[in-house]
Amino acid sequence: MRLLIIEDEKSLSMALKELFVCEGFLVDTAFNGADGLDNALSGIYDIIILDVTLPKMNGIEVLKEIRRNNITSAVLMLTAKSQTDDKITGLKSGADDYLTKPFATEELIARVWALSRRKSMEYVTETLRYADIELDRTHHELKKDGKGIKLSSKEYQLMEILMLNKENVVKRDYCISKIWGYESDIEYNSTDVYISFLRKKLNALKSRAKIKSVRGIGYSLGENE
Repeated sequence: MRLLIIEDEKSLSMALKELFVCEGFLVDTAFNGADGLDNALSGIYDIIILDVTLPKMNGIEVLKEIRRNNITSAVLMLTAKSQTDDKITGLKSGADDYLTKPFATEELIARVWALSRRKSMEYVTETLRYADIELDRTHHELKKDGKGIKLSSKEYQLMEILMLNKENVVKRDYCISKIWGYESDIEYNSTDVYISFLRKKLNALKSRAKIKSVRGIGYSLGENE
């Protein structure tokens, strides 16, 4: 699960990042509304923790822009305000949950895990299909005619991105940020390694599906003619 924390109190933001990294999340941070919105609009995050009171853009403005751009990340609002009106405004603007500062870290963790379970249910209830292959999102297998090949975690994430964007070019930077995170120091050509692994598995299945490289941009999933 990918998590974005948009919080201007840096000490709190970094403490939350450390907390959720220990919980197994991949975490990025932003310290103002404008930067947070820029990150959020990438569409790579499963969950966003969003403070209401932010410099440059407040949290409600950020949230409205996120939803206006059809970003479906689950959003948990944080605020020092406790008035009912503020909660209603946040929920009406598209927030999925709301927590008032100060809060118990145990409650925040529990709420984020509850949101993550909702997102997981969206994924595991589907089988992605393209050409003559299927991606089993429950068992992380690539299948053709009943024959399956197990995918590693990174292979699965990359194949899922390609199948969700079938026949469209997916930028290499997007793949890196979605799988490894903006703050990762992974080598730029690492995606090429996993693309090579996936091509070998498609060949092993004798699939018509083909991963094409778009020079200097990224990759697309298409069919052999």
